[in-house]
Amino acid sequence: MEKAISKRALEEKDIVKKVKRTISKYEMLKEGDTIIVGVSGGPDSMALLNILWNIRQEGKIHFTIVVAHFNHALRKEADEETIYVEQYCQKRNIPCYVKKQNVEQYAKEQKMGIEEAGRKLRYAFFKEVANKQNTPVKIATAHQANDNAETVFMNILRGTGTAGLKGIEPKRDIVIRPLIHIQRSEIEAYCQREELQPKIDESNFKNTYTRNRIRNRLFPFIEQNFSTNIISACNRMSDICREENDYLEKVAKNSLWEMEESLGKQEIEGKNLLVLSLKKFNLQEEVIQKRIIMLAIQKVLGNSHEITKINIEDIVHMCQKQVGNKYIMPNSHIKISIQKQKIFLEKIK
Repeated sequence: MEKAISKRALEEKDIVKKVKRTISKYEMLKEGDTIIVGVSGGPDSMALLNILWNIRQEGKIHFTIVVAHFNHALRKEADEETIYVEQYCQKRNIPCYVKKQNVEQYAKEQKMGIEEAGRKLRYAFFKEVANKQNTPVKIATAHQANDNAETVFMNILRGTGTAGLKGIEPKRDIVIRPLIHIQRSEIEAYCQREELQPKIDESNFKNTYTRNRIRNRLFPFIEQNFSTNIISACNRMSDICREENDYLEKVAKNSLWEMEESLGKQEIEGKNLLVLSLKKFNLQEEVIQKRIIMLAIQKVLGNSHEITKINIEDIVHMCQKQVGNKYIMPNSHIKISIQKQKIFLEKIK
């Protein structure tokens, strides 16, 4: 009996220790932060909430926990999940914000997939809650190691570079993911030990979506026939690609800054322009040139929607050939041209 208790205590300590290590490594928490935890009521988000609540109770770092629960109105069980999350929070005096919205209807109106619509509305709700806080805010989501491996495989199937192979970032702006190095099996075991009794979303077992087919069919097949460590292997690759991608992105950003040029007020009046030195651009390796063009487009438009790999390659090749008075419009919002040994990126209004 003593050995069983000792083993349980060791396992609990191990998962919490891993989460603490992740929080420390990526500097996810600071003294006085308000952490908005996105909680669905499922195993991942309930484990995240429970671990963060216990870390807070230790008192070694002072931060506030606020829960944001978004009801997608897609399943009849959704209302039960809302009640479950609210009851957990009430017992621990954790502020809990709840919003219910018909995601399916919104998806049809916006002509987008349900998954994409749900994510968009969910994060918009998180930001609503964030704006109501009076202290520095972080948004904690419950993405874990299996989610990351699934994302990496989805990106491989689409055809991706290091940006896609890096998977889900542990930290991006104010969004943090403390469970990103914890596997689903560890989370399920933790929930059982802590007697959390999380709600199970049965739709996760339906193979309607690509992610579910990867989770329920592809990974079990690989584990049975090739490698039992596929999740760990994907996450190791993800970490390596993230480091390399971040370095290349840093080089590209510095290079972009160095080759930016300014024009006289009369020349740029009424236009949204970014002007680069063609000579400096062509001194860069092509792998950096592609990133510079993508960063420059993002700077002019605020995003890189509808910009494809082929678009970027065409722009780079135009610059390398140094053909004057020629332009490319990868979409209806931006025009890239070469004039007088300069690269012009102009936003089309």
